[in-house]
Amino acid sequence: MTVKPLHDRVLIRRIEEVNKTAAGIIIPDQSKDKPSEGEIIAVGDGYTNTDGSVRALSVKVGDKVLFEKWGGSEVKVGGEELLVMKEEKIIGILQ
Repeated sequence: MTVKPLHDRVLIRRIEEVNKTAAGIIIPDQSKDKPSEGEIIAVGDGYTNTDGSVRALSVKVGDKVLFEKWGGSEVKVGGEELLVMKEEKIIGILQ
């Protein structure tokens, strides 16, 4: 099954953080926050302006992004947890 986000929404796969500190201490999963970095895997058609024109999104499939911690809705697609969020919840593109 595939999902195509509507309008100005994007589908994001979280990028998992390393489970160890630089000193080699393993961090248990319960004490970690969910990462706020991800990779765009699908984008909608764009933002609809008040005059009816459509503005293309600033992000594209494959971009690695930073997003607001509570910025999206979790969905399960093909057994994988993904996030759907509006483009405005994305803070920046990682270069």
